[in-house]
Amino acid sequence: MSQIFKKQLTLLENPPVFPSTRFQGSKLKIVDWIWDEIKDLKFHTALDAFGGTGSVAYMLKEKGKKVTYNDILKFNYYIGLALIENNEMTLTDEDVEFLLTRHNGIAYPTFIADTFKEIYYTDDENRWIDMVVTNIKLMSDKYKQAMAFFSLFQACIIKRPFNLFHRKNLYLRFADVKRDFGNKATWDTSFETHFRKFVDEANNAVFSNGQKNNALNLDVFDIEGEFDLVYIDTPYISKKGVGVDYLSFYHFLEGLVNYDEWADMIDYRTKNRKLKSKPSVWIDRNKIYSAFDRLFKKFQDSILVVSYRSDGIPSIDELVDVLRKYKQTIHQIKRKDYKYALSTNELEEVILIGE
Repeated sequence: MSQIFKKQLTLLENPPVFPSTRFQGSKLKIVDWIWDEIKDLKFHTALDAFGGTGSVAYMLKEKGKKVTYNDILKFNYYIGLALIENNEMTLTDEDVEFLLTRHNGIAYPTFIADTFKEIYYTDDENRWIDMVVTNIKLMSDKYKQAMAFFSLFQACIIKRPFNLFHRKNLYLRFADVKRDFGNKATWDTSFETHFRKFVDEANNAVFSNGQKNNALNLDVFDIEGEFDLVYIDTPYISKKGVGVDYLSFYHFLEGLVNYDEWADMIDYRTKNRKLKSKPSVWIDRNKIYSAFDRLFKKFQDSILVVSYRSDGIPSIDELVDVLRKYKQTIHQIKRKDYKYALSTNELEEVILIGE
């Protein structure tokens, strides 16, 4: 870490804090462990190839690295813009009031209210989201837009049972039954209150590490450039052959950032108005082996750091065999005390390092 960056952090009255997250698959709880395992590697530039929530990329940014964040999902790209590429832009009180106000002279669409009635949110909540998205699109600064979208994503997720959009289940928020999941008080809290809270969290996360960091929205095989280290945390295929489809889980958020094209992206045969599915090698058990081989080959000149689960397809041993084709030295580190969200199995988080 450079002396200049250390001085920058020292001068900050309120050190940056990564926002709370409810996204499935986030590595936020174990970023310190990941850093402990890679901190002695010699690298300055780093690519987080499947960036997701941005928690690992953010940790690397905190350590003074020059970070490139990438994710194929556009809503995740906005998270990367807000928290990784953005070094200084925050949302002001005036910005927030603009976002939360229905302005005269603006024709507010009702796409969400019309399309998602009684699926995820109430009628009033759907109209509120339509308004806020319209106002976000009117902002001229891309980082302010990204910060606003991030805050909206967080508000949308916290109001959802299981924090997902995998089924039509608005009724769960209002059913008079005993629950062992969720928090009715949180669900009953207004969108505006949640939004303001997450704006504060996003603002508190913004900082400069003295580097020109970058956010990308690409298929990983289309990324260009050279990186000292590439961090890889792909979608997960269980030993039963079932892949974690993040587009299916968070399709509503992907729709928000594609608001004008959303109507053409939906598969209207689905009750919960999911987006049309897109094939992905990362959730196809027949293509996953060749995908890892191609990925390791593409970045074979970089230090490769792979986060993985002990019960995935390919197996750890199979993944090591593929990695051996391109790396002479491979380290395998296991962490046994990490509990996965929505999982009842005792699993190990594993890091593979190829040098």
